[in-house]
Amino acid sequence: MDLFMMNCELLATCSALGYLEGDTYHKEPDCLESVKDLIRYLRHEDETRDVRQQLGAAQILQNDLLPILTQHSQDKPLFDAVIRLMVNLTQPALLCFGSVPKEPSFRHHFLQVLAYLQAYKEAFASEKAFGVLSETLYELLQLGWEERQEEDNLLIERILLLVRNILHVPANVDQEKLSGLDDLLLFLASSSAEQQWSLHVLEIISLMFRDQNPEQLAGVGQGRIAQERSTDVAELEVLRQREMAERKTRALQRGNRHSRFGGSYIVQGLKSIGERDLIFHKGLHNLRNYSSDLGKQPRRVPKRRQAAQELSVQRRSALNVRLFLRDFCSEFLENCYNRLMGLVKDNLLQEKAQQHDETYYMWALAFFMAFNRAASFRPGLVSETLSVRTFHFIEQNLTNYYEMMLTDRKEAASWARRMHLALKAYQELLATVNEMDMSPDEAVRESSRIIKNNIFYVMEYRELFLALFRKFDERFQPRSFLRDLVETTHLFLKMLERFCRSRGNLVVQNKRKKRKKKKKALDQPVAAGNTPYSPGELEAVWPSLAEQLQCCVQDPGLTLDSMVPFDAASEVPVEEQQAEAMVRIQDCLLAGQAPQALTLLRSAREVWPEGDVFGSQDISPVEEIQLLKQILHAPLPRQQGAEEPGAEEEDEEEDEEEELQVVQVSEKEFNFLDYLKRFASSAVIRAYVLLLRSYQQNSAHTNHCIVKMLHRLAHDLKMEALLFQLSLFCLFNRLLSDSAAGAYKELVTFAKYILGKFFALAAVNQKAFVELLFWKNTAVVREMTEGYGSVDGGSSSRKPPMWSPEEEAQLQELYLAHKDVEGQDVVDTILAHLNTVPRTRKQVIHHLVRLGLADSVKDFQRKGTQIVLWTEDQELELQRLFEEFQDSDDVLGHIMKNITAKRSRARIVDKLLALGLVAERRELYKKRRKKLAPSSLPNEEESLKDFCQEGMEEEENLPEEESEEDEEKEEGSEAEQAPQGSSILSTEKLGQCLHQEGFSAQLLWLHNCLIRAAGDREEDGCSQAIPLVPLTEENEEAMESKQFQQLLHKLGVRPPASEQETFWRIPAKLSPLQLRSLAASLRQPEEEEELQPGPDPNGPGEQGPEEKHQKEHRAKALMALSLARKKKAGLVSPEEEGGKEQLKVAPRKRQLLDSDEEQEEDEGRSKAPEQRAPGIQKKQRFQIEDEDEDD
Repeated sequence: MDLFMMNCELLATCSALGYLEGDTYHKEPDCLESVKDLIRYLRHEDETRDVRQQLGAAQILQNDLLPILTQHSQDKPLFDAVIRLMVNLTQPALLCFGSVPKEPSFRHHFLQVLAYLQAYKEAFASEKAFGVLSETLYELLQLGWEERQEEDNLLIERILLLVRNILHVPANVDQEKLSGLDDLLLFLASSSAEQQWSLHVLEIISLMFRDQNPEQLAGVGQGRIAQERSTDVAELEVLRQREMAERKTRALQRGNRHSRFGGSYIVQGLKSIGERDLIFHKGLHNLRNYSSDLGKQPRRVPKRRQAAQELSVQRRSALNVRLFLRDFCSEFLENCYNRLMGLVKDNLLQEKAQQHDETYYMWALAFFMAFNRAASFRPGLVSETLSVRTFHFIEQNLTNYYEMMLTDRKEAASWARRMHLALKAYQELLATVNEMDMSPDEAVRESSRIIKNNIFYVMEYRELFLALFRKFDERFQPRSFLRDLVETTHLFLKMLERFCRSRGNLVVQNKRKKRKKKKKALDQPVAAGNTPYSPGELEAVWPSLAEQLQCCVQDPGLTLDSMVPFDAASEVPVEEQQAEAMVRIQDCLLAGQAPQALTLLRSAREVWPEGDVFGSQDISPVEEIQLLKQILHAPLPRQQGAEEPGAEEEDEEEDEEEELQVVQVSEKEFNFLDYLKRFASSAVIRAYVLLLRSYQQNSAHTNHCIVKMLHRLAHDLKMEALLFQLSLFCLFNRLLSDSAAGAYKELVTFAKYILGKFFALAAVNQKAFVELLFWKNTAVVREMTEGYGSVDGGSSSRKPPMWSPEEEAQLQELYLAHKDVEGQDVVDTILAHLNTVPRTRKQVIHHLVRLGLADSVKDFQRKGTQIVLWTEDQELELQRLFEEFQDSDDVLGHIMKNITAKRSRARIVDKLLALGLVAERRELYKKRRKKLAPSSLPNEEESLKDFCQEGMEEEENLPEEESEEDEEKEEGSEAEQAPQGSSILSTEKLGQCLHQEGFSAQLLWLHNCLIRAAGDREEDGCSQAIPLVPLTEENEEAMESKQFQQLLHKLGVRPPASEQETFWRIPAKLSPLQLRSLAASLRQPEEEEELQPGPDPNGPGEQGPEEKHQKEHRAKALMALSLARKKKAGLVSPEEEGGKEQLKVAPRKRQLLDSDEEQEEDEGRSKAPEQRAPGIQKKQRFQIEDEDEDD
């Protein structure tokens, strides 16, 4: 659509507004409806803002709306509608398009709308239009709050918005006229009844003074001050020296007439493109201006790497406008500033304002405080913003803008502009406080001292400038931001240095982030320390404890309320805090607190009654004392002590476990030079050198701030080598060869000082010329000046001790011995066995890499992952996997196998809980099938093997923290079971009792499990906790029997550690030899005789009736076994089948027996097991089925 050809409906609507005849506007009868139709059209315009452009091209506002506004203001409905339409038409272009469009077509529309807005602003530059607005606003403000209607408040707000929109348009000429509105703005800012317009008023005032300089505005009408005169004289001096240098150069040049015999010259020492010397074809007077870059195409800088453009341009308005603005500023400071800024601050803190309205607050703070400081400094006029709270508010916003600029890259330029506003406000606060120091009033100086004391004490105020320098990015932050940052830093350092000198010693706040490793085990309070006690010392302590316990056991007043054996608020489940409770009991005994130990034991017995770990419920007092004695002597596992601070800092690179940062706040004596060393960084110096490149455009004060900081680093810190950089030396060369160098005496003096230091060092250190190519840190500076290797060879307390040849040999031997051992960390093992000076994990790992025993430091990374944050795609993937596997037996296992970003179990469980996919952790526990019914021998063995492997894989998949906790629990369970030794029968007697009660087959199954576990551990070379899986109902019943569980406890078999475990487990710490000895303790004498090769029928001694009964029992079992084998082979007869009922020992559906008849067949296949245990044969397992199940 051609925008200059108006839409027919739009044209008809505009024609129905009225017409202008001379200076009189005649409105049509449908004028009000036409204005409403235009508002409706604007509401439904497209993304190119076509209606807005057509109305701007037709000049509706200039030819129709403004005459209606000025001549028909008595028609209130029409006046309201016109104001609404004008507010919509004058809306800023940025609000219409959202942002400056990047597409060329939309950018054209944006610029077109901006041109129409500038035309609107020019049309409003008339006293008549603003006079009508002022009169209307005045009449509305005269109404009291009880007389004012809602429509009146809306009209007040629309008039203020219209003025805001007009002032927001960038002006081409100085034609702003606010006839009568200045007094109304001052009234709105000072009236307590008009508080709701405070933000609108502040926004209008900020747009009024947008392009003005407060210092220049304050000096209007007072004549030229001395500072301005000196500045102008300096500028004229620079121009005069440049002109004189150019005249001198022209006088030395030859005439302009061409000489055919000018000749060519060879420049020795300067190579051309080839290997020959350069040939120069011009006159010798042009040789000084020769450069190899002449004629070259300059490299094009990509748009994304171009420096940010300056957006704010200050301009000098006409004298009458400046006088008007100066008087307005004075009245505003006198009557309105403190009250208005307080209201705006409250609205901002209570979040009643719109987004980014705090930028107007910070602009007003910087502008009016600068005006007050330059005009006639009166601190009372700006007392509302002259406080520590204001410093804190500005620092918070500045830090927030800084962080958002780093994260929100698309809007980084906008965040950088806001950060510049906050920096200007911070700079003006410091300048005002510095001005208060020079006040003749003692109370003002004391207030300044209090403010400075608070500012310099807090660490965030001191670290702010360092952070801004280190993250300075010229792509988003313009050169003016860097200039203000340099000047603010100069002012802050000057005030801080003066304050330190006046105080003598200054105590400041110091915050240090201490990284704590997340604890793998429970927090175990160790009252008596981790130093182990010898048995003799424990025996010496026990008599006194026994006397106290004898008195306490009979004391009926001993209550259990005073001691709680577990922490209900801890993340560790209550069931897993048994080991901690046992250690606490031992600590109380070691500390001589017998009553507390007894109370804690009884409380723990109430919390954990299962397993009789802390004694049975009906335990006698004597047994209770014996139990405490055994706890005292038990070697309970304890948490290792905290690492040394040095080791903690060195382990940060390799340690990939989750860490928690704790901020420690302390106080220290402030040293100004130590603080200045923080600026000795290449990032800070680069920023200063970047600003120094434009020294000709910089003000004298800016150049002084740059030179002062570089002088502090070079002279005060003795780090001249920090400035030995080629780009800076090229800048010095340009400065020294400048014709107006006499006007930059301070810069020239500093450049000569640095160059002299460099050539003095180059005479000693020839590598200094190479060092010019690189930016340097303080360590390189020390090496350049003190000699290379001086930093490493210095006597630093943090430097690790050297490795001797003996230590290296021991390290190599330990590494080769333990590198292939599974289930342990080789570095931790080396640290435990290394008999040298104390070493850290990092030192050992780096030395292993240095010796060539390992390829990289990453080979020794501990288990775990550093992934903490979840992306949106990862959350969706986790949700999809959960929905896919939620009906399976092992939901968590399937998720861990199929998830893309590998994480620990704990991370996945926490995320599932956070997403609300599960309500509690127990829903993710692995589902076990307690009863399995295998139909044949191979299936049974396979299922048993699968269960064992499954248990082993589950423990392998556990994170490091859980596996270590399991090991500690295994050790702890052994220590906890020790007190029950006096009340439990021996293994042999307990086994005989179980044989007599009919548990022979179950004991045989337990015997075979122990033998099989021993064989597997010898073959595989590694040990894992193996679950005892009862595959028959009889074995299940036995595992539930309390007497059978006592036997398992006695054998060292570990019960289920938590609800997630179902089966008892053979601990990983039991060696094959121990397992065989335990299995041998379960055999009966008859079994030992039968298992011996070639038994003697005429053995010594006679058998008792019980032994005969057991032999008959075994013979019947063997006959049933052979009958089942014949039945499978199809050789059984009906008579034998009928007699099967007589062979049954007990009514049962299935029976698992071990057969010795296959011993001869298995001899060839089980040579190795026979060699390992000569008296024990590996037995074959068979299954006998009942007649009713055999079809």
